[in-house]
Amino acid sequence: MLCETLMELEYSAEHRQFAEEVDAFLRANWRKPATTDAVEKAEHVRRFRALATEQGYLYRGFPRHLGGSEQPADAMRAQIIRECFERARAPMEYEGIGVTMLAPTLLERGADWQKEEFIPGTLSGEIRWAQGYSEPNAGSDLASLATRGELRDGLWHINGHKIWTTRAYECTHMFALVRTEPGAGKHDGISYLLLKLDQPGVTIRRIHQISGQSEFCEVFLDDVTTPADWIVGERGEGWKVSRTTLKHERNSIGGVRTLRLFESLVRMARKQTRNGKPVIEDPVIRERILEIEGHVRAQMYSGYYQMTCDLMGEPVGIHGLTNKLAATEIGLRIAELATDIIGEDALAFPEKGERSGANWLNQIFGALALSIAGGASNIQRNLIAERGLDLPRVAKG
Repeated sequence: MLCETLMELEYSAEHRQFAEEVDAFLRANWRKPATTDAVEKAEHVRRFRALATEQGYLYRGFPRHLGGSEQPADAMRAQIIRECFERARAPMEYEGIGVTMLAPTLLERGADWQKEEFIPGTLSGEIRWAQGYSEPNAGSDLASLATRGELRDGLWHINGHKIWTTRAYECTHMFALVRTEPGAGKHDGISYLLLKLDQPGVTIRRIHQISGQSEFCEVFLDDVTTPADWIVGERGEGWKVSRTTLKHERNSIGGVRTLRLFESLVRMARKQTRNGKPVIEDPVIRERILEIEGHVRAQMYSGYYQMTCDLMGEPVGIHGLTNKLAATEIGLRIAELATDIIGEDALAFPEKGERSGANWLNQIFGALALSIAGGASNIQRNLIAERGLDLPRVAKG
């Protein structure tokens, strides 16, 4: 009852009118490309994104001279745009960590020339970024990274080994944490460097995963160079800059559409049969579905709370961390139940197409990966406990 008296979950007349405007724009301007040619399809999507940006619907937080639509911050309108575009199955911003992580970081921490040099190409997809954070001996304890950079004659010379670098083989550039001040403290000697991947000394090796895919990579840097001014922030401030990037990464991960994934689970449970009846009629399955729905709805209302904070200009505190953790746990619960429903058909390797057993198996692998990506779940729990709940750290020994 308390939440119902404090939150208004219906759109106002003004927001309903805005939603109608967005829907009208989509009806007039978005058509799924009829061609099967990849180049033609990409050009079709590019033209639509340019038009949608001109109208103020995409890249709202970026200035127009950098390729954005330069709209005032409005969490409610942004939510309406997402809902309308999803219903129409229209493409939103170019996918990739360059748009969701690097470009916002440059807006906050980058030099003016860096914004002009990198952000427009990142938004258009011309520049594609890999994240050079984790190393074989520096995962959750990222400050233990060993990749080193030495400044000589106006160039950074970088040597090291990065791992779990998503789709590095498709990327043109990398933003990386590099130890540049060997005499400084563990967190103070790291710098945030930008570099090109298409150069001598860069070796990218794909990692074969249990799912049969290979989107993660190892990246070896052997005397790789980058200009002295391709550093975001000051020397030794990379750890602070990285906090900005991780904030955007966690916001992106926490925004996973768990409700739509749950709805896919329910549809699949209605279609699958067991002993001649739809699986959803099994009381054990129904109980598990209802339990998952409780978690999904709780996360949804937590999202409403975060939106309210955004609208009021108030900080969200630890809710970004809890939302990311909840999205990971919900995704895993959904995938586990889906594989139980499908049975032995889930043992096949993932394939493209509708969510078959193979695709649900891929979902459980993806959920396991999210328990590490953007900060391991156990690390998230520690941060929530210590910083959010003010619980004491357990003494070692």
